[in-house]
Amino acid sequence: MSYRILGQGKPVRLFVAGLHGDEWKDTSDILENIEAPQQGTLAVIPLVNNGNYISTLDDRYFSDIGIPIIEAVEELEPDVYIEIHSYSAENLEDLTGANRLKRIGVPAFSRLDHDVLLGSVAPYIRRKYFPQDALCLTFEIQKENPASKEYARKIINRMKEFTTRDEFLNCMLEKYPEQARKAIDDYKKFYGLSDDEL
Repeated sequence: MSYRILGQGKPVRLFVAGLHGDEWKDTSDILENIEAPQQGTLAVIPLVNNGNYISTLDDRYFSDIGIPIIEAVEELEPDVYIEIHSYSAENLEDLTGANRLKRIGVPAFSRLDHDVLLGSVAPYIRRKYFPQDALCLTFEIQKENPASKEYARKIINRMKEFTTRDEFLNCMLEKYPEQARKAIDDYKKFYGLSDDEL
């Protein structure tokens, strides 16, 4: 078992960090120090891999260094799946630019406060391992930006308390209406859903 369990019962959440390269330096301690949720289960993998870099958008990731994630997903069948990544400031436009979908085949990230980015997880794991109503998100922390990391820590601590996807969406629509609507629209377009589906 490659994950640590906090709490018990439903819903089940799986949070992972340190997915590739040196991201662990910015992300792993968030999950190392997280406490159990008030309700349900939180499984954490603070460090998936601290050396190799294969993009999670590359399907090979999940058959190589990402195997511990797949094993945890299959064992736990989480209702909520969160990846915590980090990025360099010079890559901000690449990650949030409107042409990202055309350029690399996935929607652009939404920019939250302190340059924390919000987006979906890789299509491979989302489509293959999760039902449509699961909540699967990626948060990106800007490297060498303490305010970005601290804000991400607060978001992650809030995420562990959500018990449904709708609870999360309602919170996002209230705090970040523009970004939340964009994320919802991107998700529907990407997965071919109609306006009344989500």
